[in-house]
Amino acid sequence: MAIFRLTAMALVTAATLSLHAGAGATEMPPRDKIPELRGSMGSFTIAEAPAPAPALTFTGPEGQPLTLEDFKGKVVLLNLWATWCAPCVKEMPSLDRLQAAMGGKDFEVVALSLDRGGKTQVQPFFEKTGVRHLAMYLDPKSTAMTAFKPRGLPTTYLIGRDGTLLGRIEGDAEWDGEAARTLIQLFLTPE
Repeated sequence: MAIFRLTAMALVTAATLSLHAGAGATEMPPRDKIPELRGSMGSFTIAEAPAPAPALTFTGPEGQPLTLEDFKGKVVLLNLWATWCAPCVKEMPSLDRLQAAMGGKDFEVVALSLDRGGKTQVQPFFEKTGVRHLAMYLDPKSTAMTAFKPRGLPTTYLIGRDGTLLGRIEGDAEWDGEAARTLIQLFLTPE
């Protein structure tokens, strides 16, 4: 999938794209509503040709199988991470605070652990670092790496209510900062 850096020119182009037609479709927010992304959010990239997010099956907090389809109707911030990844560990508290502040029926942070040890590795990490608001999503076989083909960890994807892959950021970011919250809020606005 082709992507481009979210710059002033790209904002104008992206804001004019209609991602899908019809009820419940995700559309780009008006160009005057897209914030200037600064700091760690400055490297957020938006899909040049938005398409459905890849199919992905993983394990939910109760050990149940889940897919991204199970989150349709919500804006999802899918974060691919692992406990052995220092930048992932660094950003986890901000993802936890973002979920606490914005999580609910319209938005969810899906922090998907790629640790091979699954729950036995992630649960102690959550307890040690004080993660309380994120649900434990697990992908011990790292199927997300094949589906999404990220260049490294962490990589985080913004997915629209209709399952459209809207953009991504590679590397850690300040997810509880004003720029991130403003960007996400644009996609939470009722359609």
